Amino acid sequence: MKNKICYIIGAGKNYGLDFCKQNEDFIIAADGGLNHLKKNKIIPDLIIGDFDSVLQTPKNITTIKLKVDKDETDTFAAILKGIELGYQKFVIYCGTGDRFDHTLANLQTLVFLADKNKQGFIVGENIIITAIKNNKIEFPKIKDGYISVFSFSNQSENVCIKGLKFELENATLFNSLPKGVSNEFINKTSFISVGNGTLIITYPKNIKIV
Repeated sequence: MKNKICYIIGAGKNYGLDFCKQNEDFIIAADGGLNHLKKNKIIPDLIIGDFDSVLQTPKNITTIKLKVDKDETDTFAAILKGIELGYQKFVIYCGTGDRFDHTLANLQTLVFLADKNKQGFIVGENIIITAIKNNKIEFPKIKDGYISVFSFSNQSENVCIKGLKFELENATLFNSLPKGVSNEFINKTSFISVGNGTLIITYPKNIKIV
């Protein structure tokens, strides 16, 4: 399942479900995400949640009902199920929007995946968000666009940025100092790496590296 994708559809704002499911990919509707899928005539492989925001659940799709009073979000429960099924790469749609607390929870979910040495991406309105821990992310030649890098851990050491407008070599970033905002692609192959720590990285939605 290394190169296969588990798509998680949440109950946040729907900025477009522009993915194309391939063989062995898996779609999980996290509670109200089922409503978004229905409107786009996409059938999930699994529905999971406490169903506090679902109009009606279909009877012909595997469903996992969670308790209303629980510690984890429906999206996080969907991630755990995807991990149980063997997936290494996760793409979350409808994971941002009006509820900033849920957006922040989904950022923490990206960090959880990075901790587990798995890949996670949130697709927002005009942005993709991902996280890396003690790892590296590479980009092909991209003509232009902004990319930002934030330390999610207290500090991130040995941060290297190459091939972007502003480069770094073995730098330390802190989660209390927003120094990595609005770097720029300059039509070169580029990468961002961190030796010790966790980075949150945002870049334009039209850049497809998932």
